[in-house]
Amino acid sequence: MPPMGEMIEFPSNGSTGEGYLATPTGGGPGVVVIQEWWGLVDHIKDVCERFAAEGFVALAPDLYHGKKVSEPDEAGKAMMAMRLDEAAKDMSGAVDAVRERSSGSGVGAVGFCMGGGLALVLAGQRADAVKAVVPFYGALAWEGVEPAYGAIKGAVLGHYAENDAWANPDVARQLERTLTDSGNEDVTIHIYPGTDHAFFNDTRPEVYAPEASQLAWARTIEFLRSRLG
Repeated sequence: MPPMGEMIEFPSNGSTGEGYLATPTGGGPGVVVIQEWWGLVDHIKDVCERFAAEGFVALAPDLYHGKKVSEPDEAGKAMMAMRLDEAAKDMSGAVDAVRERSSGSGVGAVGFCMGGGLALVLAGQRADAVKAVVPFYGALAWEGVEPAYGAIKGAVLGHYAENDAWANPDVARQLERTLTDSGNEDVTIHIYPGTDHAFFNDTRPEVYAPEASQLAWARTIEFLRSRLG
């Protein structure tokens, strides 16, 4: 029987966070899944289900607190209006909620687009728990906001698109240099030829790249299994 997810509430530094939890039969290592700028949409819930099918406990915190958007202009406004201090609390609370429900030597953080940048922020804030980070075409849109690169102790696996006007290959290579210069010895960045931003999102046929997505997913599963046990 396939795993079925559910919405749960969890403590979020004095308040309450909410997110989508998918749990495999028998449990497994934990992963926090961080949304794109669209919100906690069905695609992100499906990613959680896919992780559960691979044996991971996956939780996607709702950083927009119920708001979902479908147009790029709306998404940009929602992203810029999001309070980063509240998002940080929600992500940290999700780490603890996953740790309580999972096994393994630590927690993974996997993020897409906006969430890819936030996954790196979370890895710096919660180096005690986040042992593996996977940004998919991740970058940060807020001026003056960047991860605490020197604090990131977890391994990093990045997936980036060749034809990306935002998180372009130069951004990806700079991320690789910054992490290694900061002392991280476990950094791998892949750039997928002929792909566009959001190539992993199968609900967006104009950019979805099936072969690149399958390869990125296989690499992600192998990476998380090896780093989280």
